Amino acid sequence: MRISPATADDDIALEQLINSAYRGESGKRGWTTETDLLDGTRTDAELIRRIISDSNSLLLKAVDNEGILGCVELRQEGDKLYLGMLTVRPDLQGRGIGKALMLEAESEAARRNCKAIFMTVLAPRTELIAWYVRQGYQDTGKRKPFAFTDPRFGTPKTALEFAVLEKEILL
Repeated sequence: MRISPATADDDIALEQLINSAYRGESGKRGWTTETDLLDGTRTDAELIRRIISDSNSLLLKAVDNEGILGCVELRQEGDKLYLGMLTVRPDLQGRGIGKALMLEAESEAARRNCKAIFMTVLAPRTELIAWYVRQGYQDTGKRKPFAFTDPRFGTPKTALEFAVLEKEILL
């Protein structure tokens, strides 16, 4: 498996991967699905291309000879690095791909001299939050509303908020 920056040519494959892991019946094969919380899609090719072209962002992909296995979005915000859209193909979850992407994200944070990595996770996803805590992230106690009105991010089935998690980066 190799981890490298995604390119605009990866947009459709990444759109399919991310939506398959987060939403719909295919997402139920993995343990990171949001299907019970949100309807609709998680992203689209246009948003992926926007992330790739943003100079403050980096979209990493994990690939092997079968294609793209996972991805993670990183975005510089001051002296911290935002980690989002960590995705692993549902049928490959639990095999260390997500951990490898997170380790690469932490290395990127160190290269950028960031003091921490932070993320937002839907608060009802307690099993996922517990997994991140086992990876060294701490629940800051801060909460942010799910304030997206763009249907490309999904339509909530109930009122939602995000838990803010953070991990200090040792430089």
